[in-house]
Amino acid sequence: MRIVGGRWKRTPLTVPSTADLRPTPDRVRETLFNWLGQDLWGQRCLDAFAGTGALGLEAASRGAARVVMIERDRAALAAIRAAIERLGATQVELVAGDALAELHRRAAAGERFDLVFVDPPFGDEALLAEAMRRLPPLLAPDALVYVESAAPWPVAAAASLAPWAQFRVVRAGRAGAVHYHLVVHEPDAGDGAAAKELQA
Repeated sequence: MRIVGGRWKRTPLTVPSTADLRPTPDRVRETLFNWLGQDLWGQRCLDAFAGTGALGLEAASRGAARVVMIERDRAALAAIRAAIERLGATQVELVAGDALAELHRRAAAGERFDLVFVDPPFGDEALLAEAMRRLPPLLAPDALVYVESAAPWPVAAAASLAPWAQFRVVRAGRAGAVHYHLVVHEPDAGDGAAAKELQA
């Protein structure tokens, strides 16, 4: 596994042997950063479930001014910390702890982010839904949210249920069992929250 773009392009990343860890494939990250544009200069980013750290480090590699990465697994934390030190990524803040609690704490402190990555342990849709419910207070105007899951974005009747109704999908794709989405916060999006997935 490696960083696929930016100043640290081709830098390898260590993937710990952790049961819940399912790294975002290189091809999916390439697609995501094509959507975002390769230059994230000055942006404030949050990686809520850092895992391997690939998404947050990709953002830092592309010029993000600040990247907050949250992870609770000790092996994953050690691997991310080693990568940060090796790269000299001083703009990256690594937080050891529970993502939901940290989202609540930072929202209460008035922090805002321009780009948020939400990639919880694969298949935990309840955790994903709760993370999305807590996100809106953390989002700056025009913020983008990347969501990775085992299921497509809720459609039809399900799309009217909170928290999905607060977001509108602007891009989506699928790679094997992984569904990935780029969404924006729109409290009145309602049934328009769903978008046809594009094969990437």
